[in-house]
Amino acid sequence: MDYQKFFNEIVSWINEVNKKASQFGLESSEFWTWVTRSMGELCELYDNNPLVIKQMVMLHEWLDEIYIKSKSK
Repeated sequence: MDYQKFFNEIVSWINEVNKKASQFGLESSEFWTWVTRSMGELCELYDNNPLVIKQMVMLHEWLDEIYIKSKSK
């Protein structure tokens, strides 16, 4: 696996997350559908490598925490 390529894609993905959050809002089904779909695509791109899956799980948890904090404000 090309780790440099993967982590560069993660940086790009996070930038795209920020755009989609601004575009759709964290509470929208469009945003979470995009998150889920794009995470699945990245996992498949790297043949469901365990590191990729764990990275995606961590990023989903991170987004979920941001969402929960935004709801409490």
